[in-house]
Amino acid sequence: MTEPIPDYEACRRDGVLRVRREGTEWLSTGADGGRTRGECAYNVSVPEGWTRTDLAAYVDERLERAGFDVGDADASGERPPALLTGVDIADARGARCGPVTAYATAGVSNPAALPMEPPGGSLPTDLEPATDDDHSTPGTVNVVVGTTRSLPDGALANLIAVTAEAKAATLLETTGFPGTTTDAVVVGHDPDGRSTRFSGSGTAVGAATRACVREAVRASLSAHYEDHDVGCPASVEEATYGVSTDVRATVFEPPTLE
Repeated sequence: MTEPIPDYEACRRDGVLRVRREGTEWLSTGADGGRTRGECAYNVSVPEGWTRTDLAAYVDERLERAGFDVGDADASGERPPALLTGVDIADARGARCGPVTAYATAGVSNPAALPMEPPGGSLPTDLEPATDDDHSTPGTVNVVVGTTRSLPDGALANLIAVTAEAKAATLLETTGFPGTTTDAVVVGHDPDGRSTRFSGSGTAVGAATRACVREAVRASLSAHYEDHDVGCPASVEEATYGVSTDVRATVFEPPTLE
């Protein structure tokens, strides 16, 4: 039996995953993120040892090489959302449920652990330039989620939180880590679709998103490590690159106004 085409259809070519639906409004947490409106969002695989810092130019080069016309992606001239990953695009997996479709690429060679009883430590140096190691690790969990519903601004922003929560829960269960050092999310909705006020976990959109993210991330992890020489690390120390947030924050009680 032929599977129906997802509402947000995708295709892969030359290390690029394109997710497409006409008239979509996107919200991205990627390096060049924010809110845009157009047909496409992209997930681009980078090679081992990659050190480019001109990200927008690099994305344009990769999309052109793959035969995707950026100019056709958005008639307004805005740049389409694009995420970067060290995971092979061949390992991308999608899932659909109700009004939601999700796509994920998942690798955990650069885990970000969050111990509940940290030993104490210091914050990392802020805004340091990326190093070769940052770019060469085949990690990152990228997720692109699209819904056919029309969401108000708050619900669209909340869909990022719902996606990130589902990603973290799935990763904790399957790898022991809530994420990696470079995870990113793109969410999209149809401004002309059926209006839906909320996107929380108890709504149809939120529940469908959680299910799709869970299945897509698990499937991509399985594909990524199935034929991989190195398996998923058991700890930050065993990982190629990773961090543990061991610094402790100071807890305080907000003051009461008289």
